[in-house]
This record gives sequence, C-alpha cells and structure tokens, in this order.
Amino acid sequence: MSLDLAGLDEALAKHLRLSTFPLAVRMLAEGESFSERTKRPRRDLGQQVAICQGFAIARHYGWAVGMQAEDIACPPALAVWGFKPMLDYVLEGRLCAGMYTRTAREGAVTEAQTDCWEYGQWAGVEVAPLHRTAFAPHIILIYANSAQVMRLVTARLWATGGRIASSLSGRVDCADAVITTMKHDECQVILPCYGDRVFGQAGDDEMAFTIPASKVAMILEGLEGTHRGGVRYPVPRFLRYTGDYPEHYRKLFELWERQEG
Repeated sequence: MSLDLAGLDEALAKHLRLSTFPLAVRMLAEGESFSERTKRPRRDLGQQVAICQGFAIARHYGWAVGMQAEDIACPPALAVWGFKPMLDYVLEGRLCAGMYTRTAREGAVTEAQTDCWEYGQWAGVEVAPLHRTAFAPHIILIYANSAQVMRLVTARLWATGGRIASSLSGRVDCADAVITTMKHDECQVILPCYGDRVFGQAGDDEMAFTIPASKVAMILEGLEGTHRGGVRYPVPRFLRYTGDYPEHYRKLFELWERQEG
C-alpha cells in the first residue's frame, strides 16, 4: 500500500500544529534491514532504551530510530514485543503485583488482556518522523494534547460515524500503540503509561493517537471534512458576551448617568 506520508504530514501541521514530530512505525521481519541513517541506540548512542524512549528520541530529535532486543532495556517490553521469550513469571502477574495490582492474581488478569507479539514474530521495530521516513509504515503514532486527539477522533469517524473504542491499563502503552493497532487494524487513543512518562518523558498534557496504514486516507479526508464543518484546532474561544463585573465597578455606570443627566 502506497501512503501519502507527505500529505499526511502537511495535513497534521495544518490541522493540529503538533509540538513534536508525528511518527511512522514499522515492524521488521527476520532478514529485513533498517533504513539508511537509522540510529541504533546501543551502537550509536551507547545506551539501551525503552521502546517508548525510542519513540521519544524520534519525535523530539527528528531521528530515525531502529530497535532490536540488544537495544532495549525495558523487561516488560522485551517480553510483550516477543523480542525475548514470554515467561510464566510475567503471565502469573508478578510484574504487576504490588505496583499496578494488589496481588499477582489480579496482575495475571492484566497480563492476559495485554496484546503481545509471539516470540520471534518480528526481528525489530523502526520509527521515524513522517518527513524523514524511508520505509512503508504499519502505523502512524502521534503524541498530542487532548484537544488535538479529539480532532483525530472526529477525523476517523467522519466517513463512518460511530465511536472509537480504546482499552487502557496505564502500563506498557507501547503495546497499545503498535501491537493493538496492528492486530485490530483500527485507530486507538493511547494513554501514556507510567514508564512512558519516566523514560519517554511524555508530558502530563500529552496523550497519543495511532493510525493503521489502512486508515491514513480516511484520516486525511476526515481532517478536511471536519475542518470544513467547523471543528478546528486551536479550538476557537467564544468571546461574544458581556462580562459580569463587581458591584462596586458597576457603581460607575450609576455615577456616569447622574453626571450626564
């Protein structure tokens, strides 16, 4: 599928005025190579990172970033993304216990509802700003404030109506963003997780939104359509009203009337 990434980048700049670069994300199969000039965290930065941290480097610095198991320091991400074997230790809820859930029993429920790749299903992940993307992406990942995400939600629904359903847990949002979006082939509203805030440094005013490749044309149409319909960002302020002022301010009108009379 040929995507109009330049057109999408232009439309997002026009309609959303994002503060960081929107990202293209691609999963790499075994034997595929990263694009030229893609930075590898361990090789080029001397660091291992969380996947959300790799996203942050790309959206803040404007770099193309490629990650495989050797580049990744986040244990939950390594397991969930299938870069390391999934272990019973994870499935039994032990990563959640005492931090995200009361006990491992509840943690196991959370883990069972987290979308995962099979071990070895993919060899790596590559991410780049739209204007520097040299690959065919599986999804588009956009960090934005809540009003900008609202614009994207309305854009997605322009041609179909209805509602967007998203599932939130407050953890492993990298799986929500990429794995869930690809598995369901549907846009997702993403709540940045605790790790994304610590390691990816997502702001308190940020959310995210994902677009599978199959829905890019729909988003382009929807952004223009809803714009024509009057749904805009920045959201216009309604300023055509008369303010209510303190009584001792209004006293001036009485005094002016006496003076003029």
